[in-house]
Amino acid sequence: MLKNLFLFAALLFSTSAGPATSSFKIAKLHYGGGGDWYANKTSLPNLIQFCNQTLKTNIAPEEATVELDAPELLTYPFVHMTGHGNVTFTAAEAKNLRRYLTGGGFLHIDDNYGLDKFIRPEMKKVFPELEFVELPYSHPIYHQKFAFPRGLPKVHEHDGKRAQGFGLIYKGRLVCFYSYECDLGNGWEDVGTYPEDSPAIHDAALRMGANLVAYALTQD
Repeated sequence: MLKNLFLFAALLFSTSAGPATSSFKIAKLHYGGGGDWYANKTSLPNLIQFCNQTLKTNIAPEEATVELDAPELLTYPFVHMTGHGNVTFTAAEAKNLRRYLTGGGFLHIDDNYGLDKFIRPEMKKVFPELEFVELPYSHPIYHQKFAFPRGLPKVHEHDGKRAQGFGLIYKGRLVCFYSYECDLGNGWEDVGTYPEDSPAIHDAALRMGANLVAYALTQD
């Protein structure tokens, strides 16, 4: 059932001049622990607009907000998570997130600086048998509509580290993509939110975000 729903969402890519007649939503994850899950207010609306323009999707213009243990989690083909601070998953939340991801869902975790030490042990509750692995630059997620032969674009500098894209792979399928030392979601925000960000950085971030959405909607 869940995989069929996501297949339907993928079919909403339109190849005609006019928009598709149906739409679906993508969601931002509301998690516990006190971290700022609500960060980057303009990022998802801008990404959605960019996807609708360049990928010819018909995603609803405003994102949903979904909690980890909500039944509605299973209705979103793409869920985005961000923040700087603490993250806590209850056992019930971890179980529901695993159900979502193993049933065809896709989670993008974007470290907004400071998330790493919290999210890794919490995702272990979801997939105790899996480890985050760095994806090679040849991975299809970097080669959807837009080519990123060197992987993730570097949006913001923090500790002088390179941007890295990690994944959780369940039975051969990428179920979670984790952008680290990149600040991808910051790059999606309104131009001028971060004065140091050039239009080129903003565009590169949106292009990579569109690749994530395209991959989530069309992977097997």
